[in-house]
Amino acid sequence: MTALAATHVAGPHIDWAALSPFAVLAAGALVVLLVGLLPGAIARERVVPLLALLTLAGAITAEVARFPHSAQIVSGALAVDDLALLLDLIFAVAAAAVVLMSLRTRAPRESGHGEYHSLLLFSVLGMGVLVSAQNLITLFLGIELLSIPLYILCASETRREDSLESGLKYLVIGSVGSATLAYGLALIYGATGSTDFSTIAAAVSQGKLSGGILGDSLLFAGLALAIVGFAFKASVAPFHQWTPDVYEGAPTPITAFMATATKAAALGVILRFFDVAAIGAQETWAPVIAAVAAITIVVGNVGALGQSSLKRMLGYSGVAQAGYMLGGVVVGTQLGVQATVLYLGVYLAMNLAAFAVIVGVEGTGDAGGSGDDISALAGLGARAPWLAWPMTIAMLALAGIPGTVGFVGKFQLIHALVSGSYTWLAIVLVVGSMISLGYYLRVVATIWMGAGALSPARALGAGARPGAGPGPALPRIAGASPEADQDGVPALEPDGRLEPEPGGRLDPQPGGTLTPAQAAPQAEVVLVAAVFAAASVLFGIFPSPLFRLAAHAGRAITGIF
Repeated sequence: MTALAATHVAGPHIDWAALSPFAVLAAGALVVLLVGLLPGAIARERVVPLLALLTLAGAITAEVARFPHSAQIVSGALAVDDLALLLDLIFAVAAAAVVLMSLRTRAPRESGHGEYHSLLLFSVLGMGVLVSAQNLITLFLGIELLSIPLYILCASETRREDSLESGLKYLVIGSVGSATLAYGLALIYGATGSTDFSTIAAAVSQGKLSGGILGDSLLFAGLALAIVGFAFKASVAPFHQWTPDVYEGAPTPITAFMATATKAAALGVILRFFDVAAIGAQETWAPVIAAVAAITIVVGNVGALGQSSLKRMLGYSGVAQAGYMLGGVVVGTQLGVQATVLYLGVYLAMNLAAFAVIVGVEGTGDAGGSGDDISALAGLGARAPWLAWPMTIAMLALAGIPGTVGFVGKFQLIHALVSGSYTWLAIVLVVGSMISLGYYLRVVATIWMGAGALSPARALGAGARPGAGPGPALPRIAGASPEADQDGVPALEPDGRLEPEPGGRLDPQPGGTLTPAQAAPQAEVVLVAAVFAAASVLFGIFPSPLFRLAAHAGRAITGIF
């Protein structure tokens, strides 16, 4: 009886060394959450972000240490191989940049520093589980662990209506996508009789030879629903409608995280699922995904042309970029996998540089604090070149201009498509890139040739009060006097600052001044923008390290060779 009981409680062997990246993230997230409960501003505002950065540094160290040692762990449910580890590095780097960009934003203060950073770490953990999944159940657990923290983080600015709306929209649409994916995975299980990728791949391959399972409508329906579910997560048209609204309403650092890490996780699991589990049915799903990719490229680029909000524009740009990266999935070759993984790393650098500049412009109070509007960048080259140059490089890289990583990434995708007999999709990619010049170059022109409106701090002079002291006079409204103009000016604190609105938001209006800390870009934000902009140029000129990493990731997926 004792022996029988012991048999029941015996679990699978776990390689803790291979599991260490996941363990570090889980333990670190719990510690960050508990430390965030301590009293005192120093613990919340300084110690919590520091612990989050240390957790991410520990995860990166564990991932780098595992590169030469690929393993299948937890009874084959997770694959800790070069593809998963490289994508894990992308997630951790993106999260570290978000922690830095969030240091002086409102979202951590309003939602709680411990909760904010802990949810971010748990989302990174979910992404790691997702791209390592070798089992349908593990895949779905990873998607939910990734998504649920992001629903909350999108609404983390609890006193701003747009943020709450963003979180609700993402929750509703994300739930629909998850339900669709779960139903599709259930049908695939019903058709193949297994949840393991390797067993599914074997069943599909045998059915291809015998003509059995590939003629099963259950499998076709499952693959179709899986494509729709993944399309929701990757912002692929026509399932992209939530993307611009959620990106615009969410706190900008969280938008940056979703635009880079979430998209990398979605494309990573698409690569692993379709190029491993469903590779035997490639002739069935590849034309469908190719058509979806073409539609996505056109819809994303055309949708971005008319946007005045930078975050909405980058949202539509991300839709188009997802279409580009699907090209590497479609061809189902090692070169295609390498091109997609390479572009995911490239996309990280380009987007984080752009979003860091948006955070920086929002923090300076220029253009009335509306740093999300393209007009806020007018004259940025003259007043803040340390922000103007990173944004310029990011836009040129996203457009695929030679000398940047964007050109290298797109060239590799085109090479993979042409080699995989999808030349027509490569042509669509090129046409889409030409359309994208219409909105990327508009941002560059606004930065360097636009006439920037003076912020209230510069218009009044440091420490000046409305209608008094040196500096230009207040602007007059038609038929009014300077005295009448002051009637609509918000109240000022004794030191000349604007009185914050209820909820703590300080939006400079004509007649107010900014403190030096508000008038200058935050050093940590400038650092993030500069580092990723420099990487966009450096690896555009010397791309060899990226090629080597992508080659390792491509060889990790053995089901397609």
